Amino acid sequence: MSFEIPTGLTDLLQDFTVAVLKERPSDLTQFAADYFLKLNENKNNDTSVKNVRVGGVRFAASPPPEEPMQTDSDDEEPEPPPNLNARGPRRGSIFAPPYNPENDDEYEKIVHPKSDEQRQRLAEAVKHILLFRSLEQEQMQEVLDAMFEKKVVEGDHVIDQGADGDNFYVIESGFFDIIVNGNTVGKYENKGSFGELALMYNQPRAATIVATTEGSLWAMDRETFRRIVLKNAYNKRKMYENLIDNVPMLKTLDAYERMNVADALVTKSFDDGEVIIKQGDEADCMYFIEDGEVRVTVKNQKDPESKEVEVKRYDKGGYFGELALVTHKPRAATAYSVGKTKCAVLDVQAFERLLGPCMDIMKRNIDQYEEQLIQVFGDKASISDLR
Repeated sequence: MSFEIPTGLTDLLQDFTVAVLKERPSDLTQFAADYFLKLNENKNNDTSVKNVRVGGVRFAASPPPEEPMQTDSDDEEPEPPPNLNARGPRRGSIFAPPYNPENDDEYEKIVHPKSDEQRQRLAEAVKHILLFRSLEQEQMQEVLDAMFEKKVVEGDHVIDQGADGDNFYVIESGFFDIIVNGNTVGKYENKGSFGELALMYNQPRAATIVATTEGSLWAMDRETFRRIVLKNAYNKRKMYENLIDNVPMLKTLDAYERMNVADALVTKSFDDGEVIIKQGDEADCMYFIEDGEVRVTVKNQKDPESKEVEVKRYDKGGYFGELALVTHKPRAATAYSVGKTKCAVLDVQAFERLLGPCMDIMKRNIDQYEEQLIQVFGDKASISDLR
Protein backbone atom coordinates (compact mmCIF):
# COMPACT_ATOMS: atom_id res chain seq x y z
CA MET A 1 0.00 0.00 0.00
CA SER A 2 1.36 3.41 -0.97
CA PHE A 3 0.27 6.85 0.19
CA GLU A 4 -0.85 7.95 -3.28
CA ILE A 5 -2.92 11.12 -3.13
CA PRO A 6 -6.40 10.85 -4.74
CA THR A 7 -7.15 13.44 -7.42
CA GLY A 8 -8.46 16.63 -5.87
CA LEU A 9 -7.52 15.82 -2.27
CA THR A 10 -4.67 18.33 -2.01
CA ASP A 11 -6.81 21.17 -3.39
CA LEU A 12 -9.67 20.23 -1.07
CA LEU A 13 -7.50 20.21 2.07
CA GLN A 14 -5.70 23.40 1.08
CA ASP A 15 -8.97 25.28 0.45
CA PHE A 16 -10.21 24.18 3.86
CA THR A 17 -6.96 25.18 5.56
CA VAL A 18 -7.16 28.70 4.11
CA ALA A 19 -10.65 29.09 5.56
CA VAL A 20 -9.48 27.85 8.99
CA LEU A 21 -6.48 30.17 9.09
CA LYS A 22 -8.57 33.19 8.10
CA GLU A 23 -11.51 32.50 10.40
CA ARG A 24 -9.68 30.82 13.33
CA PRO A 25 -12.97 29.18 14.50
CA SER A 26 -13.38 28.31 18.16
CA ASP A 27 -15.15 25.07 17.24
CA LEU A 28 -13.09 23.52 14.45
CA THR A 29 -15.30 20.41 14.17
CA GLN A 30 -18.47 22.45 13.63
CA PHE A 31 -16.68 24.77 11.22
CA ALA A 32 -15.49 21.76 9.21
CA ALA A 33 -18.99 20.27 9.15
CA ASP A 34 -20.48 23.55 7.87
CA TYR A 35 -17.65 23.97 5.38
CA PHE A 36 -17.99 20.58 3.72
CA LEU A 37 -21.80 20.68 3.81
CA LYS A 38 -21.76 23.96 1.89
CA LEU A 39 -19.09 22.63 -0.44
CA ASN A 40 -21.20 19.57 -1.22
CA GLU A 41 -24.30 21.67 -1.79
CA ASN A 42 -22.32 23.86 -4.15
CA LYS A 43 -21.06 20.82 -6.06
CA ASN A 44 -24.59 19.46 -6.43
CA ASN A 45 -25.91 22.79 -7.66
CA ASP A 46 -23.16 23.42 -10.17
CA THR A 47 -20.40 21.12 -11.37
CA SER A 48 -18.24 24.10 -12.34
CA VAL A 49 -15.98 25.84 -9.80
CA LYS A 50 -17.91 28.40 -7.75
CA ASN A 51 -17.27 30.68 -4.84
CA VAL A 52 -18.51 29.41 -1.48
CA ARG A 53 -18.94 31.46 1.68
CA VAL A 54 -18.24 29.83 5.02
CA GLY A 55 -18.08 31.86 8.21
CA GLY A 56 -17.82 35.12 6.26
CA VAL A 57 -14.93 33.95 4.05
CA ARG A 58 -15.38 33.54 0.31
CA PHE A 59 -13.07 31.17 -1.54
CA ALA A 60 -12.94 28.93 -4.58
CA ALA A 61 -14.42 25.48 -4.10
CA SER A 62 -12.76 22.40 -5.59
CA PRO A 63 -14.53 19.07 -6.16
CA PRO A 64 -13.99 16.70 -3.23
CA PRO A 65 -12.04 13.50 -3.74
CA GLU A 66 -13.86 10.26 -4.41
CA GLU A 67 -12.37 8.62 -1.31
CA PRO A 68 -11.35 10.99 1.48
CA MET A 69 -8.04 10.09 3.07
CA GLN A 70 -7.68 10.44 6.82
CA THR A 71 -4.42 11.98 8.06
CA ASP A 72 -3.11 12.98 11.43
CA SER A 73 -2.22 16.65 11.74
CA ASP A 74 -1.24 18.97 14.53
CA ASP A 75 -4.24 20.54 16.23
CA GLU A 76 -2.63 23.95 16.73
CA GLU A 77 -2.53 25.41 13.22
CA PRO A 78 -1.91 23.41 10.05
CA GLU A 79 0.53 24.60 7.43
CA PRO A 80 -1.43 27.08 5.26
CA PRO A 81 -1.98 26.59 1.54
CA PRO A 82 -1.03 28.78 -1.39
CA ASN A 83 -3.45 30.99 -3.29
CA LEU A 84 -5.42 28.49 -5.31
CA ASN A 85 -6.34 31.15 -7.86
CA ALA A 86 -2.69 31.78 -8.73
CA ARG A 87 -1.79 31.12 -12.34
CA GLY A 88 -0.02 27.99 -13.43
CA PRO A 89 -0.24 24.38 -12.21
CA ARG A 90 1.01 23.42 -8.80
CA ARG A 91 4.33 21.58 -9.18
CA GLY A 92 5.14 18.44 -7.25
CA SER A 93 8.25 17.75 -5.26
CA ILE A 94 11.15 17.04 -7.58
CA PHE A 95 13.01 14.55 -5.42
CA ALA A 96 10.51 12.84 -3.11
CA PRO A 97 9.08 9.54 -4.37
CA PRO A 98 5.78 8.31 -2.90
CA TYR A 99 6.31 6.70 0.48
CA ASN A 100 5.34 3.04 0.82
CA PRO A 101 5.32 1.91 4.49
CA GLU A 102 5.00 -1.75 3.50
CA ASN A 103 8.47 -1.61 1.91
CA ASP A 104 10.12 0.18 4.81
CA ASP A 105 10.99 -2.53 7.31
CA GLU A 106 14.65 -1.67 7.84
CA TYR A 107 16.36 1.70 8.04
CA GLU A 108 19.20 3.37 9.84
CA LYS A 109 18.05 5.38 12.83
CA ILE A 110 19.09 9.02 12.93
CA VAL A 111 20.47 10.24 16.26
CA HIS A 112 21.41 13.84 16.99
CA PRO A 113 23.21 13.96 20.37
CA LYS A 114 21.58 16.16 23.01
CA SER A 115 22.26 17.22 26.54
CA ASP A 116 19.81 16.23 29.26
CA GLU A 117 18.63 19.85 29.34
CA GLN A 118 17.98 19.88 25.58
CA ARG A 119 16.15 16.56 25.71
CA GLN A 120 13.92 17.82 28.51
CA ARG A 121 13.08 20.99 26.56
CA LEU A 122 12.34 18.96 23.43
CA ALA A 123 10.07 16.53 25.28
CA GLU A 124 8.11 19.49 26.64
CA ALA A 125 7.82 21.08 23.19
CA VAL A 126 6.47 17.96 21.43
CA LYS A 127 4.15 16.55 24.10
CA HIS A 128 1.08 18.41 22.76
CA ILE A 129 1.74 17.71 19.07
CA LEU A 130 -1.13 15.61 17.73
CA LEU A 131 1.07 13.83 15.19
CA PHE A 132 3.04 12.25 18.04
CA ARG A 133 0.26 11.39 20.47
CA SER A 134 -0.35 7.89 19.14
CA LEU A 135 3.32 6.87 19.12
CA GLU A 136 4.54 4.10 21.39
CA GLN A 137 7.24 4.97 23.93
CA GLU A 138 9.98 3.43 21.76
CA GLN A 139 8.83 5.42 18.73
CA MET A 140 8.68 8.59 20.81
CA GLN A 141 12.29 8.05 21.82
CA GLU A 142 13.16 7.79 18.11
CA VAL A 143 11.48 11.15 17.58
CA LEU A 144 13.50 12.75 20.38
CA ASP A 145 16.70 11.20 19.03
CA ALA A 146 16.06 12.30 15.45
CA MET A 147 15.17 15.95 16.07
CA PHE A 148 17.80 18.69 16.06
CA GLU A 149 17.68 22.21 17.43
CA LYS A 150 17.54 25.24 15.16
CA LYS A 151 17.93 28.75 16.55
CA VAL A 152 16.41 31.69 14.65
CA VAL A 153 16.56 35.47 14.88
CA GLU A 154 14.09 38.12 13.75
CA GLY A 155 13.70 38.07 9.97
CA ASP A 156 14.90 34.49 9.40
CA HIS A 157 12.93 32.53 6.80
CA VAL A 158 12.38 29.05 8.18
CA ILE A 159 10.67 27.82 5.03
CA ASP A 160 9.76 29.57 1.76
CA GLN A 161 6.61 29.12 -0.27
CA GLY A 162 7.22 27.00 -3.36
CA ALA A 163 10.40 25.36 -2.06
CA ASP A 164 10.72 21.61 -1.64
CA GLY A 165 10.00 20.35 1.87
CA ASP A 166 13.04 19.17 3.77
CA ASN A 167 12.10 19.29 7.48
CA PHE A 168 9.16 19.19 9.87
CA TYR A 169 9.35 21.82 12.64
CA VAL A 170 8.10 22.06 16.22
CA ILE A 171 8.18 25.46 17.90
CA GLU A 172 9.72 25.67 21.35
CA SER A 173 9.74 29.46 21.58
CA GLY A 174 9.38 32.53 19.41
CA PHE A 175 6.83 34.30 17.23
CA PHE A 176 6.45 33.42 13.53
CA ASP A 177 4.37 34.90 10.71
CA ILE A 178 2.62 32.68 8.14
CA ILE A 179 2.84 34.38 4.75
CA VAL A 180 1.04 33.27 1.58
CA ASN A 181 1.74 35.12 -1.68
CA GLY A 182 3.07 38.08 0.24
CA ASN A 183 0.11 38.31 2.63
CA THR A 184 0.30 37.45 6.33
CA VAL A 185 -2.53 35.01 6.99
CA GLY A 186 -1.69 33.86 10.51
CA LYS A 187 0.99 33.50 13.16
CA TYR A 188 2.45 31.12 15.70
CA GLU A 189 3.20 32.31 19.23
CA ASN A 190 5.57 30.12 21.27
CA LYS A 191 3.86 26.85 20.27
CA GLY A 192 2.69 24.77 17.35
CA SER A 193 4.27 22.90 14.46
CA PHE A 194 4.44 23.27 10.71
CA GLY A 195 5.89 21.74 7.58
CA GLU A 196 4.14 18.36 7.64
CA LEU A 197 1.88 18.90 4.63
CA ALA A 198 4.71 19.24 2.11
CA LEU A 199 6.32 16.08 3.49
CA MET A 200 3.13 14.04 3.60
CA TYR A 201 1.77 15.04 0.19
CA ASN A 202 5.02 15.44 -1.79
CA GLN A 203 4.09 19.04 -2.52
CA PRO A 204 6.12 22.28 -2.47
CA ARG A 205 5.93 24.44 0.63
CA ALA A 206 2.50 26.07 0.78
CA ALA A 207 3.62 29.14 2.75
CA THR A 208 6.56 31.15 3.95
CA ILE A 209 7.28 31.06 7.68
CA VAL A 210 9.27 34.04 8.97
CA ALA A 211 10.55 34.54 12.51
CA THR A 212 9.41 37.88 13.96
CA THR A 213 11.42 37.41 17.18
CA GLU A 214 14.32 35.32 18.33
CA GLY A 215 13.22 31.73 18.79
CA SER A 216 14.05 28.07 19.00
CA LEU A 217 12.75 25.27 16.77
CA TRP A 218 13.17 21.52 16.75
CA ALA A 219 13.41 19.95 13.29
CA MET A 220 13.10 16.46 11.85
CA ASP A 221 14.26 15.55 8.35
CA ARG A 222 11.87 14.31 5.66
CA GLU A 223 12.84 10.64 5.64
CA THR A 224 12.77 10.23 9.42
CA PHE A 225 9.41 12.02 9.60
CA ARG A 226 7.94 9.64 7.06
CA ARG A 227 9.39 6.51 8.59
CA ILE A 228 8.26 7.31 12.11
CA VAL A 229 5.05 9.32 11.72
CA LEU A 230 3.56 8.03 8.46
CA LYS A 231 4.49 4.41 9.07
CA ASN A 232 3.02 4.59 12.56
CA ALA A 233 -0.20 6.03 11.12
CA TYR A 234 -0.29 3.22 8.55
CA ASN A 235 0.33 0.51 11.15
CA LYS A 236 -2.17 2.08 13.54
CA ARG A 237 -4.85 2.08 10.85
CA LYS A 238 -4.22 -1.58 9.96
CA MET A 239 -4.22 -2.65 13.61
CA TYR A 240 -7.44 -0.82 14.44
CA GLU A 241 -9.17 -2.05 11.30
CA ASN A 242 -8.32 -5.63 12.30
CA LEU A 243 -9.58 -4.95 15.83
CA ILE A 244 -12.84 -3.45 14.55
CA ASP A 245 -13.38 -6.46 12.27
CA ASN A 246 -13.47 -8.62 15.43
CA VAL A 247 -16.02 -6.47 17.30
CA PRO A 248 -19.52 -7.78 16.42
CA MET A 249 -21.23 -4.50 17.31
CA LEU A 250 -19.13 -2.55 14.77
CA LYS A 251 -20.06 -4.86 11.91
CA THR A 252 -23.23 -2.78 11.57
CA LEU A 253 -21.07 0.12 10.36
CA ASP A 254 -20.19 0.47 6.70
CA ALA A 255 -16.55 0.53 5.55
CA TYR A 256 -16.22 4.32 5.62
CA GLU A 257 -17.77 4.58 9.11
CA ARG A 258 -15.44 1.90 10.43
CA MET A 259 -12.46 3.71 8.90
CA ASN A 260 -13.47 6.87 10.79
CA VAL A 261 -13.73 4.92 14.04
CA ALA A 262 -10.25 3.48 13.43
CA ASP A 263 -8.83 6.98 12.94
CA ALA A 264 -10.43 8.22 16.16
CA LEU A 265 -9.03 5.48 18.41
CA VAL A 266 -6.04 6.04 20.69
CA THR A 267 -4.12 3.25 22.41
CA LYS A 268 -3.68 3.22 26.20
CA SER A 269 -1.87 0.57 28.27
CA PHE A 270 -2.71 -0.60 31.80
CA ASP A 271 -0.73 -2.60 34.36
CA ASP A 272 -2.05 -5.63 36.21
CA GLY A 273 -4.79 -4.67 38.66
CA GLU A 274 -4.98 -1.06 37.46
CA VAL A 275 -8.41 0.60 37.55
CA ILE A 276 -9.52 1.47 34.02
CA ILE A 277 -12.92 2.89 34.93
CA LYS A 278 -14.42 3.36 38.41
CA GLN A 279 -18.02 2.94 39.45
CA GLY A 280 -19.66 6.31 40.11
CA ASP A 281 -17.22 8.36 38.03
CA GLU A 282 -18.31 10.52 35.12
CA ALA A 283 -17.81 8.90 31.73
CA ASP A 284 -15.61 10.41 29.04
CA CYS A 285 -14.80 7.43 26.79
CA MET A 286 -15.35 3.77 25.97
CA TYR A 287 -12.78 1.00 25.46
CA PHE A 288 -12.00 -1.77 22.98
CA ILE A 289 -9.54 -4.43 24.17
CA GLU A 290 -6.53 -4.80 21.86
CA ASP A 291 -4.68 -7.27 24.05
CA GLY A 292 -5.10 -8.69 27.54
CA GLU A 293 -8.13 -9.16 29.79
CA VAL A 294 -10.47 -6.94 31.82
CA ARG A 295 -12.65 -7.91 34.76
CA VAL A 296 -15.75 -5.89 35.65
CA THR A 297 -17.11 -5.57 39.20
CA VAL A 298 -20.11 -3.83 40.73
CA LYS A 299 -20.89 -2.72 44.28
CA ASN A 300 -24.15 -1.64 45.86
CA GLN A 301 -23.07 1.83 46.95
CA LYS A 302 -26.20 2.25 49.10
CA ASP A 303 -24.78 -0.44 51.37
CA PRO A 304 -21.40 0.68 52.80
CA GLU A 305 -20.69 -2.88 53.97
CA SER A 306 -21.20 -4.47 50.59
CA LYS A 307 -18.27 -5.87 48.64
CA GLU A 308 -17.44 -5.67 44.97
CA VAL A 309 -18.84 -8.57 42.97
CA GLU A 310 -17.32 -9.65 39.67
CA VAL A 311 -20.00 -9.76 36.97
CA LYS A 312 -18.09 -10.01 33.70
CA ARG A 313 -14.73 -10.59 32.03
CA TYR A 314 -13.70 -9.37 28.60
CA ASP A 315 -10.76 -10.41 26.45
CA LYS A 316 -9.36 -9.28 23.09
CA GLY A 317 -12.08 -7.84 20.86
CA GLY A 318 -14.38 -7.09 23.81
CA TYR A 319 -15.60 -3.60 24.59
CA PHE A 320 -16.85 -1.85 27.71
CA GLY A 321 -17.60 1.59 29.11
CA GLU A 322 -20.30 2.41 26.58
CA LEU A 323 -23.18 2.11 29.08
CA ALA A 324 -22.55 5.46 30.79
CA LEU A 325 -22.16 7.17 27.40
CA VAL A 326 -25.51 5.79 26.21
CA THR A 327 -27.40 6.63 29.42
CA HIS A 328 -25.51 9.87 30.18
CA LYS A 329 -25.14 8.68 33.77
CA PRO A 330 -22.08 7.88 35.96
CA ARG A 331 -20.16 4.65 35.53
CA ALA A 332 -22.24 1.66 36.65
CA ALA A 333 -19.26 -0.61 37.32
CA THR A 334 -15.52 -0.74 37.91
CA ALA A 335 -13.15 -2.29 35.38
CA TYR A 336 -9.73 -3.70 36.31
CA SER A 337 -6.87 -4.78 34.09
CA VAL A 338 -5.96 -8.47 34.39
CA GLY A 339 -2.27 -8.64 33.60
CA LYS A 340 -0.79 -6.21 31.13
CA THR A 341 -3.69 -4.91 29.06
CA LYS A 342 -3.85 -2.62 26.06
CA CYS A 343 -7.06 -0.85 25.05
CA ALA A 344 -8.13 1.33 22.16
CA VAL A 345 -9.95 4.35 23.59
CA LEU A 346 -12.79 6.25 21.88
CA ASP A 347 -13.59 9.57 23.53
CA VAL A 348 -17.15 10.74 24.12
CA GLN A 349 -17.17 13.27 21.27
CA ALA A 350 -16.10 10.66 18.73
CA PHE A 351 -18.49 8.14 20.30
CA GLU A 352 -21.47 10.41 19.78
CA ARG A 353 -20.34 11.40 16.29
CA LEU A 354 -19.44 7.97 14.92
CA LEU A 355 -21.41 5.25 16.69
CA GLY A 356 -24.96 6.38 16.02
CA PRO A 357 -25.66 3.29 13.86
CA CYS A 358 -24.64 1.05 16.78
CA MET A 359 -26.83 2.77 19.36
CA ASP A 360 -29.71 0.28 19.18
CA ILE A 361 -27.32 -2.59 19.90
CA MET A 362 -25.82 -0.76 22.87
CA LYS A 363 -29.26 0.07 24.26
CA ARG A 364 -30.22 -3.60 24.06
CA ASN A 365 -27.11 -4.40 26.08
CA ILE A 366 -28.52 -2.33 28.95
CA ASP A 367 -31.21 -4.99 29.44
CA GLN A 368 -28.50 -7.64 29.69
CA TYR A 369 -26.69 -5.59 32.35
CA GLU A 370 -29.93 -5.27 34.32
CA GLU A 371 -30.45 -9.05 34.21
CA GLN A 372 -26.91 -9.65 35.51
CA LEU A 373 -27.46 -7.23 38.37
CA ILE A 374 -30.72 -8.90 39.34
CA GLN A 375 -28.91 -12.23 39.56
CA VAL A 376 -26.25 -10.70 41.82
CA PHE A 377 -28.25 -8.32 44.04
CA GLY A 378 -31.81 -9.55 43.88
CA ASP A 379 -34.92 -8.93 41.85
CA LYS A 380 -35.14 -5.23 42.74
CA ALA A 381 -31.61 -4.37 41.75
CA SER A 382 -31.03 -2.05 38.83
CA ILE A 383 -28.23 0.00 37.43
CA SER A 384 -29.49 3.12 39.18
CA ASP A 385 -29.60 1.25 42.53
CA LEU A 386 -25.83 0.87 42.47
CA ARG A 387 -25.10 4.60 42.60
